[in-house]
Amino acid sequence: MDNQKRILMALAALLLIGVYFVPIWSIGMEAPQYPEGLGMNITVDNIVGKEKNDLNNINGLNHYIGMKEIQPDSIPELKIMPFIFGFLIISGLIIAFTGKRKWILYWLGLFVLLAVAGLVDFYIWGYDYGHNLNPDAPIKVPGMTYQPPLIGSKQLLNIDATSLPHIGFYLSLLSMSIAGLVWWKSKEDE
Repeated sequence: MDNQKRILMALAALLLIGVYFVPIWSIGMEAPQYPEGLGMNITVDNIVGKEKNDLNNINGLNHYIGMKEIQPDSIPELKIMPFIFGFLIISGLIIAFTGKRKWILYWLGLFVLLAVAGLVDFYIWGYDYGHNLNPDAPIKVPGMTYQPPLIGSKQLLNIDATSLPHIGFYLSLLSMSIAGLVWWKSKEDE
């Protein structure tokens, strides 16, 4: 790779630093009893309310329908993800330094596999929270489950839940796109 492509590959890796400072995913809920809405942001290492008491209010609502409380400290993926992104950053910088084009493809492949695994894990997490309900819950609706959507909107009783990628997701997508472009444009360097 020439110097310009090495710099672009380094930029692709360094863009991932942003995921430590902005949310990766966001879930919002609107309901008549919460006209201003409730929401939570999923970051690389935490789940926080969009507003100060949102996560507590969401956990309170979930209690009434039998869903488990969302406790970020009990979610192992939030302990692992910072290291995964750290590995992607460091390995991307090593690829930029060495200029080995073929390693970009391995890096991208790993990145895509990790992203797909993350989405599958997120789906399973949502399925578990929405289906494995406490039978002693104060509110029971026969046959009703409360799995939030993986992406998009879904009506859950009187709550409209919306789940969408956030800035960290788009930084990751931009990182992958730049690295893919570097790999493609580096064909003439070989």
